[in-house]
Amino acid sequence: MPTHLLDVSQADFPNAVIEESRRRPVVVDFWAEWCGPCKVLGPMLERLAAEGAGSWLLAKVDVDQNQSLAQQFGVQGIPTVVAFRDGQVVNQFTGALGEPQVRSFLQSIVPTELDMAAAAAEAAYDEGDVAGAEAGFGAVLEQDPAHEIAGLGLATILLDRNDAAAALEVLARLPRSEDVRRMESAGRLWGDAGDVESLAEAAAASGAPGDRLAYAKALSVNGDAADAMEILVDLVSERGELAEEARVALLDLFEVLGHDHALVGTYRRRLASALF
Repeated sequence: MPTHLLDVSQADFPNAVIEESRRRPVVVDFWAEWCGPCKVLGPMLERLAAEGAGSWLLAKVDVDQNQSLAQQFGVQGIPTVVAFRDGQVVNQFTGALGEPQVRSFLQSIVPTELDMAAAAAEAAYDEGDVAGAEAGFGAVLEQDPAHEIAGLGLATILLDRNDAAAALEVLARLPRSEDVRRMESAGRLWGDAGDVESLAEAAAASGAPGDRLAYAKALSVNGDAADAMEILVDLVSERGELAEEARVALLDLFEVLGHDHALVGTYRRRLASALF
């Protein structure tokens, strides 16, 4: 069997599709021998997979032989085509689309040269080659300033270097995804953060809103979200001149932690009470 094409059953689906999609995109063609449109779409997909030369895998699933698998993915008509990346469904369609539409579908899931360059830069970063990663991310962003993987990668390096202003400048050019919003929130918090011990002393000595706000931001950077939130919600409750800045910092901390975090629900309610 060529490297671009594979017949898949219920038993080997987890490895052949889910795990393989962590290495390259996998397009699953749910088909049946009796299906007329499948005989139109199937050969086209196989030809396009051959053109891809292994950059993505076409996995063929006979629904008659794998009915539970078809039910698992909500296949109600065939042919149905489901694309996987990183272990997740990322796109799908039903019916025998024309070749232009199928090519457009594939372009939405198959990595471009810039995607692969960004992935190489990520690998360099993971291996400790920060300079190589920074150069790689920068080269991608020169060609596409809105490339999310490269932008997030470069922003991570800049935040590690405590250059929040430059990181936020990079992030401002990216699509408004959840990951981008979370990193922007981190950048705003971390950009103003100083040494937590000295700020704790200043806040305790003066009690001034500015010192307490700075201390709360430093706490958030050091992972002490609960104490940071307590200070920030108190500042909002006091309705002083820094109340709005404290509210924004609290919302940024919510974003960094994620909206499912237990503390976020508690302090979101406390923020609402402080405001109203």
